[in-house]
Amino acid sequence: MSFTAQLPTRVTIREVGLRDGLQSVATIVPTAAKLEWLRDAYDAGQRDIEVSSFVPPRLMPQLADAEEVLAFAQTLPGLRASVLVPNLKGAQRALDAHAHSMLVPLSASHAHSLANLRKAPDDVIAEIGRIRAERDSRASRTELEVGISTAFGCTIQGRVDPQEVVRVVKAVLDAGADRIGLADTVGYADPRQVTELFEAVLPVAGERLHCGHFHDTRGLALANVYAALQLGITCFDASIAGIGGCPHAPGASGNVATEDLAYMFASMNIETGQDFDKLIALRGKVAEWLKGEALHGNVWRAGLPKSMLQEALA
Repeated sequence: MSFTAQLPTRVTIREVGLRDGLQSVATIVPTAAKLEWLRDAYDAGQRDIEVSSFVPPRLMPQLADAEEVLAFAQTLPGLRASVLVPNLKGAQRALDAHAHSMLVPLSASHAHSLANLRKAPDDVIAEIGRIRAERDSRASRTELEVGISTAFGCTIQGRVDPQEVVRVVKAVLDAGADRIGLADTVGYADPRQVTELFEAVLPVAGERLHCGHFHDTRGLALANVYAALQLGITCFDASIAGIGGCPHAPGASGNVATEDLAYMFASMNIETGQDFDKLIALRGKVAEWLKGEALHGNVWRAGLPKSMLQEALA
């Protein structure tokens, strides 16, 4: 069997622009535009979208309409709508709204955890246990996912020990998380580092290691996705036009662009269910809604190569 034949034949691209992207820009997108964004994303084939965050509106006015956006997302058949929750209060709002999934961020970096959530990692782990207990007390089917941020390095702390990442992953799973993801929050990772860390975490997490989240700060996001893909990871976060980023990573260019990732998988004959032309059309709308904000990505400029277009028409 050739090496290529061992790659997954289908992957999920989880769109995070409506949450991770918008929380990182100053522009406040009107609710009506967000609902149009959701409709267009759905029409483009997206079936897994992080739609908002249940944080206090005074802290993040860009996402003050979280309940309304989530409620609309839940009207789209087959769409898996997730929300970020930073603590138990946010989780209670997500459970009240019957979100399909709630994602809790947990920094492997102690310094980043204090800066981002004002809690040490072990305090966040204890909160995850309380969130799991709250969910179970309601007999809710909302899934609990934990994203291990700064898993590959931190702009505040610097190096993050891989064994600390493994320890945190085990503790999170013991606390009741259904699944976890590893995030290169500030764009420090390289493909070798991705391979080594995922190989260290897989024996602990197994199939519960669900997702890779890579930022393209230094141009290595697609290469890092490929490294994780080789190990069987089949879900990756991405953001239309590459918007998003971490406020504690100066100069960060944001998430890997959805359209670039969709193109890479299509060129490798890996199915994502996403329509490239409709993604590019949505990118154009996002550019209008976010006038003046930095956008990223490459494929939108050049379009699909002629060879791929010929194959599509054959």
